[in-house]
Amino acid sequence: MTETDHNDGAITRAEVCCIAVAEAFRGDGERLCNPIGIIPMIGGRLARESFEPDLVMTDGFGGFAANPLPPGADPAGAVLEAWNPYPQMFSVLWNGRRHVMMGATQVDRFGNQNIACIGDWHQPRSQLLGFRGAPGNTINHTTSYWVPNHNPKVLVEAVDVVCGVGYDRAAALGATASRFHEIRRVVTNLAVLDFETPDNRMRIRSVHPGVTIDEVVAATGFDLVVPDDVAESRVPTGEELRLIREVIDPRGLRYAEVPKA
Repeated sequence: MTETDHNDGAITRAEVCCIAVAEAFRGDGERLCNPIGIIPMIGGRLARESFEPDLVMTDGFGGFAANPLPPGADPAGAVLEAWNPYPQMFSVLWNGRRHVMMGATQVDRFGNQNIACIGDWHQPRSQLLGFRGAPGNTINHTTSYWVPNHNPKVLVEAVDVVCGVGYDRAAALGATASRFHEIRRVVTNLAVLDFETPDNRMRIRSVHPGVTIDEVVAATGFDLVVPDDVAESRVPTGEELRLIREVIDPRGLRYAEVPKA
């Protein structure tokens, strides 16, 4: 085993994805970290337990939790830091003090996201979640996306319906819409993508170990920006592996989203 292995075997793709999610929250300090989904929850809680101790985490209901609750755990096990009733969430949300990681049924090159429906709005082929909080999230605070199955049907040339607002649309709306707007990362089962380009087009930030740039390009439905030097996504340290495997996700729920090869 390598120095980054811990107890029960080699590092898995799911664990690399957990690290990539955690890294998306690096530097957020005392912001509300609000990850949605199994691997996002693991990654967000890992960030707080390792390098971002001031992050604020919810218990999934009406409080801020001081301990790293495993996904699916009974919220009664939360050590509450503060009461967070639903109306109070908006004072956090509307002032740029939150970073949410949402899912994306579709996302395009500028970070526009769709979770409402597939096909024509007037007669969709598939009805999805609806707009939910996506418009307000993307306008009012930092947003990232988690895509457990990177393929051309998810990373698309144009989303069927705009729920989350991307960089092109935020710019068109003007300064008010752009004040807190930031689409920071798209983490997938193949790579980490960002928008750190002059025109805010999506680029490859890193590819996960065992994945090639060509595989990421082929799995994307538009032309990604490919830097001359693409990094490999970092793997967890031994302590991070311990936290993932023994503290945050001892039941191995991460493999429901990114199965072992």
